Formats: sequence, structure tokens, C-alpha cells
Amino acid sequence: MKAIILEAADKPLVLKEIEKPTLQAGEALVKIKAAALNRRDYWITIGKYAGIKYPSILGSDGSGIVAEVGSEADKGWLDKEVIINPCHNWGEHSEYQSRDFTILGLPEDGTFAEYVKVKTEYLYAKPAHLSWEQAAALPLAGMTTYRALFTKGKAKKGDKVLITGVGGGTGTFTLQWAIAAGCRVFVTSGSGEKIERARQMGASAGVNYKAQDWAEQLKLMTSGFDVIVDSALGNGFEKLLDMANPGGRIVFFGGTAGNIPPLNGRKIFWKQLQLLGTTMGSPDDFKGMVDFVNEHQIVPVIDEVFPLADAQKAVNKMDKSSQFGKIILKT
Repeated sequence: MKAIILEAADKPLVLKEIEKPTLQAGEALVKIKAAALNRRDYWITIGKYAGIKYPSILGSDGSGIVAEVGSEADKGWLDKEVIINPCHNWGEHSEYQSRDFTILGLPEDGTFAEYVKVKTEYLYAKPAHLSWEQAAALPLAGMTTYRALFTKGKAKKGDKVLITGVGGGTGTFTLQWAIAAGCRVFVTSGSGEKIERARQMGASAGVNYKAQDWAEQLKLMTSGFDVIVDSALGNGFEKLLDMANPGGRIVFFGGTAGNIPPLNGRKIFWKQLQLLGTTMGSPDDFKGMVDFVNEHQIVPVIDEVFPLADAQKAVNKMDKSSQFGKIILKT
């Protein structure tokens, strides 16, 4: 089979012919129709991620058809159209992942290939209203943001929600989830074009975080936010305390803008704020996300589709952060 191989951090991704994986009981071989990039893949390609091994096949997100199964008991999956939950070995506690937790695409070989081997417990029926590319966009970013907004943030109809850094996969999904749930949504971005795209999708308004008074602009638009979802951290995080309503929830994952600066703890306890870290999601989060997509007939936003052989070009585009929505590889 053909697969995209990462041989070293200082080398581009290359397309190679390798052997198909062999299966054991409880495993399936999925013929990948489409795969999606995540920021995780980019960090791995430049050597800035824990536990990198070479060579590796990256890719956490994928949609496809079950081509083979490892035992008679798994035959019910044959020829089924599926998406893959990339969060493996979550563990028994819904609140946090176990020490054995892994993510598809490192250390296990991932979806940037014609075939991928996964346990059947991580297979879910592909939402019927989605194309292969749209379905491939869902898993990691969709689950991460579903958990952030609903499991951790407890967002509900009528809540005012702020999403920082809309435009990438996670920001776009958070926007779609919040709009579908009946929230009033505001966004930030470094791009006026992305803010306008978010408004077209249902956001009430947005501000450019490159402006010195971006927080003040938001305060003029609304009295405060019930839920704030942030994936940047950095110096701007301190301003989120002032923008949160009493009893508000500030949920964060990622840290593209750096660490959290010193915070005024008095604001946190006096306003009864909750600062909630989150990452990835449990099996219940993944099922909840898929059910939500089916219930609301949500269609993920696709920025661009590349042939599998052009995986390095797709990563280069992610490096520029010019995308709005997900970047897809098609096999």
C-alpha cells in the first residue's frame, strides 16, 4: 500500500510503498477515502512534539470503508462506511485520560495512507449526509471542541460564547457547535476575512485580536460571556477574566501564543469563575459529537483538499495558518 512517511524532522514527507498491516482479533483494516490534518501533525513534522519516532505514518483523522477484519466476530463491520475515533485507551474515568492513552498517528501508524489498522471499538458509522472529505474532518478537532464546549463548558441555549482564534479546525467546529446549540457567539481572529466568514456562519460579531483594544471592543458589544473557549493562551489570556460573566467558564486547550501570564486570583474567586483545562475526549464525548452532527445535520467546513501525494504541501499551508476550516488529504 502507499503511505506518507515522516523519516526525520528535517526531511519532507514522502510517499512510499509499504506492506499492509496484519490483523489480530478485534482489529479492522480500513481503506482510507480521506484524511484530515490537525495542528498536531504539523508540530510532529517539525520535531516539536513528545515521543516522536521515525519512521512514522501521521494522521489522526480518517474516513473510509472496512476492507478486512481480524476475526469472525468482527465480520459485521465488513464493507461498512466508517469514521475513526483517534483517542485510544482513554480509561475508566470520563474526567481525564489514563496513563495508557494514545492518539492515532503517533505512536500508532495513522491515516495518511491507503489503509490503517484500528481496533473495531474505535469505529463509528459515517454520518450519511457527509462526503468522505467532510466526514474525515470530524474526529479529533470535532471531539476536542465538543468536549470543551459542552462537557467542560456546559454551554446551553441562550449562553453568550466567545471563541478566540476562529478559522482553524477547532475554532470553526466550536463555532458550528455553539450556533447549532442556540448560543449567541462572538469570535476573535487576526484576519478580517475570517471574522466575516464566521459572521456568515452565524456569529454575532468579531474583533481582530491584533488590535490593542480588542478586549475593549468586545466589552462594547456585550456585557460579558458565559463560556469562553480559548486555544491560544499567551498574554491575552489575562483579559479573558474581565470578559467572563460571574460564574463563567473559561475552557482552554493548546497554547499557540505561549504560557498563561500571572493572573489576578481575586478576580477569579470573587466572580466565581472556573478555569477548565481540556484535551481530546472520552468515548462518550466522541459518541456525543457524532450524535450531535447527525441530529443537527452539521457539515464540517473544508478549506482545501490535496491529493495524498501532496501531503507536504498541505502541511506547508497549515504552517501559514491561512486556512478557514479543515485541510484534507484524499487517497
